[in-house]
Amino acid sequence: MSSALQVQVEPESLGMSSERLARIDRHFQQYVDDGRLPGWQIVVARHGNVVHHSTYGHRNIEEGLPVEDDTIWRIYSMTKPLTSVLALQLWEEGAFELNDPVHRYIPAFKDTKVWRAGSVNSPVLDPITEQLRLWQLFAHTSGLTYGFMYNHPVDELYRRAGFEWGLPKDTDLAGMCDVLAGLPLLFQPGTEWNYSMGLDVLGRVLEVVSGQPLDELMQTRLLEPLGMTESTWHVPEEHHSRVARLYGANPATGKAMKLDMMGDAALKPPQAFLGGGGMQSTAGDYQRFVQMLANGGELDGVRVLSPRTVRYMASNHLPNNADLTAFGRPLFSETAFDGVGFGLGVSVTLDPVKGRVAGSPGEFAWGGAASTAFWVDPVEDLTVTFFTQLLPSSVHPIRSQLKQLVYQSIVD
Repeated sequence: MSSALQVQVEPESLGMSSERLARIDRHFQQYVDDGRLPGWQIVVARHGNVVHHSTYGHRNIEEGLPVEDDTIWRIYSMTKPLTSVLALQLWEEGAFELNDPVHRYIPAFKDTKVWRAGSVNSPVLDPITEQLRLWQLFAHTSGLTYGFMYNHPVDELYRRAGFEWGLPKDTDLAGMCDVLAGLPLLFQPGTEWNYSMGLDVLGRVLEVVSGQPLDELMQTRLLEPLGMTESTWHVPEEHHSRVARLYGANPATGKAMKLDMMGDAALKPPQAFLGGGGMQSTAGDYQRFVQMLANGGELDGVRVLSPRTVRYMASNHLPNNADLTAFGRPLFSETAFDGVGFGLGVSVTLDPVKGRVAGSPGEFAWGGAASTAFWVDPVEDLTVTFFTQLLPSSVHPIRSQLKQLVYQSIVD
């Protein structure tokens, strides 16, 4: 287990209450005791020190295996902030500009069309009039979407092309991007927000500018320097016993039921390395990444990003400082929408009062499809990570409840 997870200071010495922190565990234990969650792991840190680290329940209910400090979790879309930081490392070196058109790196996107009307079988499409730019891939304002969302005819076109929870057969990352470029965008780039495969496309751009495969680039530029030895694109066989089983909610009972077919994807090499999802990690490893962000881009003497870049990443990049309710299609994502904007790969809290969930302006966050989540609060110098394996993340209000319980434990 990473030493980062050892609670080495009294919470009281950092303005937090041990007694109030214990409420977090009591609350989420109920989720396990009544069968809604298999098990979980929570890490709360303040001023760079872990003040609370707890585990409860099972990583595998059927085999009676408990959640342990070194349990391996599928982080799904919590891969996106890793890819965003990797991209910003290259951006800091001048490898690309955020305003560059995507087609400069992936030529197929030059002729992408935009949905106007019609049906799946006879769509009415417009030519692209607004350039699709790299920053829009980070910020989900590209007009791309996801096949697993059932909100629009374009989502159905994605599914027909092979994008639901998988990829078109026999395609690598480059081939996948060419297929995507042949599908219509939901809207002219930059005019709306919609959760999407933008970070997957950005991963391909990073391959083009660096000349390296995404997994190798991630390993050498980000994971190794941060000592994230347990974060991988698939779990090697010798560690399979540590992997938490994936669960979904039984529609009839609400209890967790195993999803082995989908969960087993974590155990073998992926068809393509996707910057938007597909990695596995441990709480100790991901805490290192999150603490690096909280420290302004540095951890244990290793500088990954400039403090200015981290601040820029965690600024609201939506036009006119709009929140997601005003600018977005609030249909499916890993965040709340009221009073929340979007930065480069992370959501950004603009006004916690508007969202009716405790927090601080400027706090940035993201989550994954299996109900994992993290946030960094620069005002309180606080980080929180939460791991479980329940798909999808919208089943229970875990994230908002966790925030409520964490903030009530701060007493300074």
